[in-house]
Amino acid sequence: MKKLFTFVSLLVMLSILLAACGTPATPTPAAQPTTPPTTAAEQPTSPPAPTQPAEPVATLKIWADDTRTPILLSLADEFLAEYNVKLIVEDLGRVQDIRTPMITAAPAGEGPDIFIGVHDWLGALVESGLVAPIDLGDKKDEFVPLALEAFTYTDGKLYGVPYATENLGFFYNTELVPEPPKTWDEVLEIGRKLKAEGKIQYAFAMAGGGYENLPILTAKGGYIFGRDANGAWNPDDVGLDSEGMIAGVKFLADAVKEGLVPATADYETAHSLFETGQAAFLMAGPWALDRIRKSGVPYKVTVFPDNGAPFLGVQGFMVNAFSNNVLLAQTFLTEYVATEEFMQKIYEAGLRPSAFKSVLAKMDDPDLVAMGEAGANAMPMPNIPQMGSVWSAWNNGIALATSGAQSPEDAMKDAANQVRALIRGALAGMVNLPGNYQDIVGCGAQWDPACQATAMKKADDGLYYLTVTLPAGDFEFKVALDGAWTVNYGSDGAQDGPNYTLKVEKEGKVTFIYNPETHLVEVKFE
Repeated sequence: MKKLFTFVSLLVMLSILLAACGTPATPTPAAQPTTPPTTAAEQPTSPPAPTQPAEPVATLKIWADDTRTPILLSLADEFLAEYNVKLIVEDLGRVQDIRTPMITAAPAGEGPDIFIGVHDWLGALVESGLVAPIDLGDKKDEFVPLALEAFTYTDGKLYGVPYATENLGFFYNTELVPEPPKTWDEVLEIGRKLKAEGKIQYAFAMAGGGYENLPILTAKGGYIFGRDANGAWNPDDVGLDSEGMIAGVKFLADAVKEGLVPATADYETAHSLFETGQAAFLMAGPWALDRIRKSGVPYKVTVFPDNGAPFLGVQGFMVNAFSNNVLLAQTFLTEYVATEEFMQKIYEAGLRPSAFKSVLAKMDDPDLVAMGEAGANAMPMPNIPQMGSVWSAWNNGIALATSGAQSPEDAMKDAANQVRALIRGALAGMVNLPGNYQDIVGCGAQWDPACQATAMKKADDGLYYLTVTLPAGDFEFKVALDGAWTVNYGSDGAQDGPNYTLKVEKEGKVTFIYNPETHLVEVKFE
């Protein structure tokens, strides 16, 4: 590996010059005693004193998850030996556990130099000035183009070195369906036939809302945001009420009405139906492979009917813009991370298709190969901050349409208008408590950060209050600001933290008190 740290070499050379020129030589007395020269036979035979290793000239800190930490640590000795730079890798648990401490620690100068994360964090990170652009140089051609696109922001700059991608694939039961369907209409036709024969209960089940059903919605022409002339996401072009999106939601609503798809949109239900042979098809990601394999259901993974496009999620390494070692961090990523050897190890540990072309070409897991094929036309999840205003309205619109509460047209028009209002800042300043209790207290759906019925009111003491009547049961909730999920706080007061849990012993009034300083919620029962 070639030497790259020119600035380090310069520092070392400068210190030598200073030592030689800046410090006066010790004067020699006029009469120094001399000793006769020794012969070769008289040379001392004891070995020379061992050379003490030089102190590292710099330290590079990385925040990683439990899967990537051991692989990064394996580079520490080589990095120290070659560049005399100490590599520190701190394991923060899950990838999702990294963003909150990064947002708070980086501006205070306490964050890492490098951290791993997912590309859809970029909106908040770039707008807050927390990440530095990265120049991969010639290495750029070694990455999957869609992975680089995902880490490229609206300013046209690259902000991450991708290492893995993930997207949904189309699973089918090979005992029930020998050959996969080519169209979504064929999916339902196969489902009708198998159901009539008493072999299945449903053609497929919805594992959730917009994310999980995107391959159907995009196959019908639906989209979330349009793009501007430069190809960047355009938040002024909201597509939730586009003709294609409405057509996709209508497809789902009609399938539910016919009994080919259950009305419930639930991850566990969808997977259980497929894994027990009660549903012929399933849309799922690589994170579900372990449980599907253990279930014993005969299956294969393939591309989506009608060339439907799933979301693409990309994981990668980013550089802290507040780091004092930005150049060193980018050099480490270019020379140590962007290599086939390192990317191969990441792939083997992560059970995700690689974002590195040469590793991707050698993948030997047939399911991951098929996942990669299913994601060949995937849509990188929009990495702009406005995406946080989409999820609840989009998911609720689909739920209202498939349940029959609204027509697909009305449901998606309402959803789109809500998103447009959020983007305009119509709900700026709102403090809400979205949770699984909201449909009980007057909201149209659960987990809706824009529902007026659960908006908190600020009192003279500076705290926010909400009082509702709840039945006995177990509930969960979070704090969300401005009617969207972009800024939310969990039970630990941290952004994107875990849900609050609440056990109500008997029906009665419950008062929630939110402190905007600590971001914590106190609960009182009446």
